[in-house]
Amino acid sequence: MALCLGIVLCAAHCGDDGPAGMSAGTPPPRVLQPPGSPPYPPELSRALLEAVRAKGESYRPRTRHLNPDGTARYVNRLVLEPSPYLLQHAHNPLDWYPWGEEAFTRARREGKPVLLSIGYATCHWCHVMEEESFEDEEIARLVNEHYVAIKVDREQRPDVDAVYMAAVQQLTGRGGWPMTVWLTADRQPFYAGTYFPPRAGVRGAHMGFDQLLLRLAERFHAEPEKILDAAADLTGRLQAALVPSPGEAPPTAAPLHTAYAALRDSFDDSEGGFGGAPKFPRTVTLEFLLRYHRRTGEPHARDMVVRTLEHMASGGIHDHVGGGFHRYATDAAWLVPHFEKMLYDNALIAVAYLEAYQVTAREDFAAVVRDVLRYVQREMTAPEGGFYSATDADSEGEEGKFFVWTPAELVDALGHERARIVAAYYDVTDAGDFDGASILHVPRPAAAVAATLGVSDDQVRSVVQAARDDLYRARARRIPPLTDRKIQASWNGLMISAFARAAQVLHDEQAAYVGAAVRAAEFILARMRIDGRLRHGWFEGKPTAEAFLDDHAFLAAGCLDLFEATGDPRWLEEAIALQQVLEDVYWDQADGAFFTTASDAETLLAREKPDYDGAEPSGNSVALLNLLRLHELTTRDRYRQYAEEGLRGLGASIATAPVAVPKLLSALDFQLDRPKTVVVVEPEDGTGATALKVAIARTFVPNRALVVVPAGAAQRRVAALVPLVTDKIAQGGRATAYVCENRVCAVPTSDPEVLVGQLSSTLPLPQS
Repeated sequence: MALCLGIVLCAAHCGDDGPAGMSAGTPPPRVLQPPGSPPYPPELSRALLEAVRAKGESYRPRTRHLNPDGTARYVNRLVLEPSPYLLQHAHNPLDWYPWGEEAFTRARREGKPVLLSIGYATCHWCHVMEEESFEDEEIARLVNEHYVAIKVDREQRPDVDAVYMAAVQQLTGRGGWPMTVWLTADRQPFYAGTYFPPRAGVRGAHMGFDQLLLRLAERFHAEPEKILDAAADLTGRLQAALVPSPGEAPPTAAPLHTAYAALRDSFDDSEGGFGGAPKFPRTVTLEFLLRYHRRTGEPHARDMVVRTLEHMASGGIHDHVGGGFHRYATDAAWLVPHFEKMLYDNALIAVAYLEAYQVTAREDFAAVVRDVLRYVQREMTAPEGGFYSATDADSEGEEGKFFVWTPAELVDALGHERARIVAAYYDVTDAGDFDGASILHVPRPAAAVAATLGVSDDQVRSVVQAARDDLYRARARRIPPLTDRKIQASWNGLMISAFARAAQVLHDEQAAYVGAAVRAAEFILARMRIDGRLRHGWFEGKPTAEAFLDDHAFLAAGCLDLFEATGDPRWLEEAIALQQVLEDVYWDQADGAFFTTASDAETLLAREKPDYDGAEPSGNSVALLNLLRLHELTTRDRYRQYAEEGLRGLGASIATAPVAVPKLLSALDFQLDRPKTVVVVEPEDGTGATALKVAIARTFVPNRALVVVPAGAAQRRVAALVPLVTDKIAQGGRATAYVCENRVCAVPTSDPEVLVGQLSSTLPLPQS
């Protein structure tokens, strides 16, 4: 029997006839609104019903509150929203509103506080709080009677998330999701936290979410002046936190040395990474350390990166069957992950291993890059070419169930003999290490496993390699975690960079990596740019919110990397256009650097100017690097001026908390260096540069710009954008490289070894 697709309170069952097809005099169906909320107006009820109908017969409401015919008992305004996360909450018994003036107008009219909940579609603890509290009818009634409730998808509204995350951090000293914030009707926060257990005693809580809701509502009405004063004070503090102070002078090299010393002191010599549990693959830190090693020769900077990447690759944070990496490890040894997979993590991790491969020439690091990109091509690429956002940690209501194995499951998939070797290699035991099952990880090298089992090293390696595909097919028969299929310009920009840079470094002979990057970039620029303005996201065939700083900066970086990988000037033109939008409507004319939001965007409590480089780099860090790269390519001095003014605008953060801004330190390193502009001119037929490209690929030169172009018409088109290309020739009909600093070029060469020597020269980092 097909599911009835309406969610109504009416005498007859809902069926194929919608509101438009009802006979005269028949009252329109009414949506069953959440408990404790006022009745929905008829027009809203119709809109909600139509939204559910439009989802088709395959739609299954995400709720435990179902009618006998399988329809949801409740529906709220979130069913109208283009967000996977908000749609997950569309059938909670809460009277959720999306972020917008309608909710705050109602709060002012009714004299109620606002309960703001922020999360994202693949957030495990968001799911926990939903199941425990937002699906609980008693708690829902408390919220609906005493508050106006707003739900926000942090991935679609990072500007809103940043403002209220600052409030959580001001009040609690930490942050995370789900984020739970109590606001006045004027949007000012007065209390905040993250996950709250539903009732006292759950997870050791002294006070449950239910009690807290009542106490704060009582205080709001009993002590309104105290609440308003507290909200105003907190608002002032978060505004100061979101807009860092400019420096009094241009930054020097001193913060680079300070950051290195702090990272050296916090490094985990045993397991790699920094500090204890949990451990995040904060790859922006590793990128900085490789740059510091290049400029100083400090061996420990390099060793910290190598050891961290080794442990990550062998740990449970790495999906050894499907490829890619989970979001973070809950322990210090990288064994037990939080099983989400984020597109941005995997893009940044791929680049970190690429750079480490350039520094070390270790093929196992190159293999990790291929593993990550294969995962993205196989599981995270939309038919149109863009990249999906994430996959969930949970399946069948359990975190990690999709990813873990028992010895019996290995035998079923591989047979006894192969399972014996694979179990020993990946440490799969009867006891397990995660709820009775085992997380695949590699605690011992193949040689040690071979010695234990009495087989050869080669046999272990060949069996394990062949078993991966068999295990992947066996795992595919399980119920998979949710894939968040929204496409975001910012995260796609990061992955475009990963594919484009891999195409350069890993000799993409079949052009598969370049092809993936080009398809994604073309999709975003064609479908997610409207009237010249980029959009932040794409979901269910439609663009979503206006773009932010990160969208422009990350996508521009991807276009620059595509230009270097392909030589096609189109991508340089696109990067210049994206940068122009940032200068026009995101730049802080008074103090330098870029705001998160455009000058014509919604006005929030604060207009954030981001500097912190966490799991993702800040938009400012990437934008300033883009400016420096554009200056090297185009020789336009205004790009250098913007970059220097931006670094000064964030100078206080660089000086006082350099470990918090490692990607920004990489931009500073670029600015303090003598960057190289490398021009390779091929013969007019576009052949003969392979050996020179290989030499460039195997040399770690982060502070550089690269142009590879065939002589002739293509060279003239590129020269219109990159003046340094104008007078370069393929000498003697052979591909020729020109390595230039400050517009002065070294002796041109067609010899790869000479080119490596020219590329490898460095300007030592000053001490202050």
